[in-house]
Amino acid sequence: MNATTEHQTALIETPSGKGAADENFPVGSWLLPARLRPHVACYYAFARAIDDIADDPQLSSAAKVERLDLFARALRDPVLAERPGLEKAKAAAAMLRQTGIDDRHCLDLISAFKQDAVKNRYRNWDELIDYCDRSASPVGRFLLDLHGEDRSGYVSSDALCNALQVINHLQDCGKDRANLDRVYLPIEWLDDEGVSVAALDRPRTSPGLRRVLDRCLEGTSALLREADRLPGRLRDRRLAMESAVIVKIAWKLVHELGHRDPLAERVVLTKPQFVICGLSGVRTAWLAR
Repeated sequence: MNATTEHQTALIETPSGKGAADENFPVGSWLLPARLRPHVACYYAFARAIDDIADDPQLSSAAKVERLDLFARALRDPVLAERPGLEKAKAAAAMLRQTGIDDRHCLDLISAFKQDAVKNRYRNWDELIDYCDRSASPVGRFLLDLHGEDRSGYVSSDALCNALQVINHLQDCGKDRANLDRVYLPIEWLDDEGVSVAALDRPRTSPGLRRVLDRCLEGTSALLREADRLPGRLRDRRLAMESAVIVKIAWKLVHELGHRDPLAERVVLTKPQFVICGLSGVRTAWLAR
């Protein structure tokens, strides 16, 4: 049985039910120009669809890779894009043609999620960041290209997106291990502390695991120090404000993860914290101009 007939279904997507409201950051918020929000929503829908395939615990690795390959091919094959289940790939391809944006920002995501299907351990920080360069950075690059920004902004944008990805890994470290046996914490750092991945199966973090999490937060903070430069590099005021808000959210999540236990609870911002980050980010970007 091949991937597209697995579970006796012709569907290619495996929706998780997650949406923009489940993200740490605003997706296509009112801060962005109204004319661009549909393009952002289209890109997000594509990314959500392929991420859900990679994260489906019921699919085999081979099935995930085959379905993701179909999404990649459908971006460039209009005949294949008519196949049921590939509607989001078809819509993304049309959006990319309309905006003139490179499909690399979609293909890089697929590359990362295919890796998720077959790889569940990361030896060191550099190996993890290589994954983030394809699983997270393309989102920021897409937004910069959509707004006609200079590609020199990629450096700070990549840093912000990669920081958000690592933050998400830390938030979900217990769940990723339990549901998919995925561990995004650098194995070398676990080894340094004499900690095995089994530490993620416990209800609370051990002292050694806590030190590994803190080391990841140090790396994330270094990324965010570069990301702090992003709003000031952007010509578009609204995108600068959106970026400043996301940077504030990321810094706040780093603080929370440094003081709370992601195995004992889901570490997220409260609505008041989210609002404060939003107002602070908008104010920072506005005053900077």
